[in-house]
Amino acid sequence: MPQQPDKARAEQLRREILDKVAEYYREAHQPAPFVPGESKVNYGGRVYDERELQAATEAVLDFWLTDGVKVAEFSERLAEFVGLRHALMVNSGSSANLVAMATLRSAQLERPLLPGDEVITPAATFPTTVAPILQNQLTPVFVDCRLGTYNLDVTLLEAALSDKTRAVFVPHILGNPVEMDVVMDFARAHELYVIEDTCDALGTRYADQYCGTFGDLATFSFYPAHHITTGEGGAVGANSHQLHHIAHTIRDWGRDCWCNHTSPGEGACGQRFEWNIPGLDEPYDHRYYFTEIGYNLKVTEMQAAIGLPQLEKLPGFIAARRRNFETLYAGLRRFEEYLVLPVWPANSEPAWFAFTLAVRESAPFTRRELNDYLLEHKVETRYLFAGNILHQPGYRNIPHRIATPLTETDKVLRTAFFIGVFPGMDDVRLGYMLQVFTDFFAARGLG
Repeated sequence: MPQQPDKARAEQLRREILDKVAEYYREAHQPAPFVPGESKVNYGGRVYDERELQAATEAVLDFWLTDGVKVAEFSERLAEFVGLRHALMVNSGSSANLVAMATLRSAQLERPLLPGDEVITPAATFPTTVAPILQNQLTPVFVDCRLGTYNLDVTLLEAALSDKTRAVFVPHILGNPVEMDVVMDFARAHELYVIEDTCDALGTRYADQYCGTFGDLATFSFYPAHHITTGEGGAVGANSHQLHHIAHTIRDWGRDCWCNHTSPGEGACGQRFEWNIPGLDEPYDHRYYFTEIGYNLKVTEMQAAIGLPQLEKLPGFIAARRRNFETLYAGLRRFEEYLVLPVWPANSEPAWFAFTLAVRESAPFTRRELNDYLLEHKVETRYLFAGNILHQPGYRNIPHRIATPLTETDKVLRTAFFIGVFPGMDDVRLGYMLQVFTDFFAARGLG
């Protein structure tokens, strides 16, 4: 006869394993001492302690591998933090953008987006804001940005409008908020949908409201360089129950069923075998009732488990990003003759993803020269995403409309880059970064 599990012994082993994981973290995961000029100053990275390792280990011990109780808990707590009614975890911020755009194409909506409809969006962007527009047979309409904010220039929205305009897809670039009051006034006046790409801006506030809560749908990313991490991972947020349900369906193969790990045999709807399919003379199983063309974009319990302690740390992470940003801003102001420093709305509290700079076209050096110097001295940099997306090889021949001259966007392409402010930085690293900038200018007799 099989031996019955000893629950008390199993729980004791579980505690011992988790204690050992914490001990392992202290031995194996401590950061190496920073050596100026030898250690790299990363632009971003995961910030964690034994709690994330323990949470992931517990999820493995439970061995519920796919979407389960941890995914549900993370989704609920994310929605609560931001101030949304619903949040749906997906496997990346890019997938979140795809799901959000596909949701607005659903025939279940009274006013779905249709092939050929236009979506206003900036040309200075990350590609996965534009890709879902194209993948859903819609036409991106590009407007210029503002140098300094690097966001869509909201004064150009009316110029972008046509009789085909149906939506606005607004990314908050690197944590800097778009003026959402202007966007929403424009959208309401013309009955447009609004998607906020908040992948860079979790925790950013505009007019005392979190970004991601203004539009019809919001997207978030939990990639390691972002404000919190689940490794890979993202989320779609909404206040509308209908939009949330459609997004859920698209994420889960296009299946209409909303059962989960706790659902009884008759299903969460209570009428699992009572769903009609035209042409079939008997009802069908709701678990295999497909109302959308969907994907499998779910996350694992391990990812959500890691995300839960990350969410607890999010307020501290945001505060650290702001402190680091302020330190760099104060230290780099002396070089404003040569560098464009960040600009943000007065009524906002950005949760900065990074510190963006642009080399002024009048400067006696190029972006490449400054970047090469920073990299030579172990300060990691990144150019500002795609620059002008229409110059990227994969996007040169896409169907699109250019609504306004992309003058500032082309400056981003030529001159903009960013450095890090993530919570893994300390005063020593920040001081070293500022010294490297100072040395660059001093070597050229500038500043």
